[in-house]
Amino acid sequence: MKIAIVVNTSWNIYNFRLSLTKALLKEGHTIYAIAPFDSYSKLLEEKGCVYKEIKMDNKGTNPLKDIYLIYNLYKAYKNIKPDIILHYTIKPNIYGSIAAKMIGIPVINNVSGLGTVFLHNTISSQIAIQLYRLAFRYPKKVFFQNKDDKKLFIEKKLIKEEITDLVPGSGVDTVKFSPLPFRRNKTFRFLLIARLLYDKGIIEYYQAAKKIKKEHEAEFFLMGSPDQSALGIPLSLVMEWDKENTIKYLPFSENVAEAIHEADCIVLPSYREGAPKTLLEAAACGKPLLATDVPGCREVVEDSVNGYLCKVKDAQELADKMVKMIDQNPEKLKRMGEESRKIAIEKFDERIVIEKYLKAINGIFI
Repeated sequence: MKIAIVVNTSWNIYNFRLSLTKALLKEGHTIYAIAPFDSYSKLLEEKGCVYKEIKMDNKGTNPLKDIYLIYNLYKAYKNIKPDIILHYTIKPNIYGSIAAKMIGIPVINNVSGLGTVFLHNTISSQIAIQLYRLAFRYPKKVFFQNKDDKKLFIEKKLIKEEITDLVPGSGVDTVKFSPLPFRRNKTFRFLLIARLLYDKGIIEYYQAAKKIKKEHEAEFFLMGSPDQSALGIPLSLVMEWDKENTIKYLPFSENVAEAIHEADCIVLPSYREGAPKTLLEAAACGKPLLATDVPGCREVVEDSVNGYLCKVKDAQELADKMVKMIDQNPEKLKRMGEESRKIAIEKFDERIVIEKYLKAINGIFI
C-alpha cells in the first residue's frame, strides 16, 4: 500500500512521526513524505521514505497562496496516487483534505493542537474555523490529542463525532527517554523547552523567575528555537534576560534528553496544547512536572502526584508552585518522578499511537 504523510515541515515528520513511519515501513508499505524541504528531508529518505517536496507558507494567510497550495497538493496526490493520506498540522489538514477529496483518496487527519486559531479572536481565526468546517466533512478519521479539543470541534459543529478518536499525542519513545538514577541539584534547576512563542507562557516564566530569585536559590533555563512570526518572542529579548542572569538561554538541541536529565523540574506554562512532546519526554525521563491547568497539559500532569498545575497567564501562581517544588524534600521529588514515568508508560507510549493508526488504516480497507 502507498501511504502519504503530509506535514508542514520535514523536521516535524522526522521528530514527531518517525516511529509511526518506521512501523508502516515494517508492515511493507511504501511511505511518501510530503513536506517543504529542510535539513531533515534527506534524513527521511535515509530512513526509507520517498520524499516529495511541497512549498508551503506555514504562517501566511494569503488566500491566493492557499488556493495554490490546494492545487500543488492536488497535483502531488494525482501523481503519486497514494492509497491513503495522513495529514498533520493546520494547512495539510484543511487544504490537503480538500485536494484529496477532489481525487477520491481517503484521508486520516490529526489535530495536534489548536495553535493560535482558538486562542486569538481575529479575522484569520474566524476564516480558519470556517475552513475546518468545510474540510473536515471529508476525512475518514480525525484523531485529536486531548478530549477538550475534540469536544470543542464537536460543539462548534466542525466535525461529526462518529469520525473522531483520541491518541496520546505523537506518543513518546519510553526506551530512548528513560530515567537516570535520581539526584537533586545543589541549586534547584527549572527547564522550559518550547519554541519562543508568547503562547508558551515564556513571559510568565521570566516574571516568575524574577520573583523567585529575590528570595530563593534557583536556576532557570529556557531551550527553544526562535519563531519569526508576529507571535514569536524576539531572541534579542531572551538574550537580555540571559545577560541579566534571570534565565539562561539554550539553543534547541537534538539531544533534548540530556538537558532534561540535568534539570530538577520541567516547566510548561503554555496557554493551550495538544499533547505536549516536552512534557511527555520529561515524564518518560522520570522528572517532576509543572504546567498550566489547560487542555493538553492537564492530561500529562496530575496535580500533586507527578507535579503541580497552576493557573494560566498567572506568573504569581507559577512562582508559588515553583517555590513549592523547590521546598520539596528529595524523597518527594523522587516519587513524583516515578509517577511521571508510570504515566508515560501507561498512557503515552508511542506504541499506543502506532496501534491506533494501524487499526484506523486497516479499517478503511476492510
